[in-house]
Amino acid sequence: MLDVKPPLTIDPDMTVDEIMRRWPATIRVFIRHRMLCIGCPIGVFHNLTDACDAHRLDEETVSRELLAAMTNDDLVSGPSVFETTGAR
Repeated sequence: MLDVKPPLTIDPDMTVDEIMRRWPATIRVFIRHRMLCIGCPIGVFHNLTDACDAHRLDEETVSRELLAAMTNDDLVSGPSVFETTGAR
């Protein structure tokens, strides 16, 4: 088993789609803030700043909640869905 630590910050280039795929527990945060990112076709392009701007939310607050969810996620820091290393 990998000894992987949760992130201390959210990568500003990471899309909300990748955040939700890597840390499924973050989906609850998006839902709680009534963000329509789950299943949204723009989620693969929007980073957290874009999504918070679109929903008129305080990015610092949402980021703090997402990091807490990432820390408590059973699949913490799973592999990126966009990594191709070892893919066939």
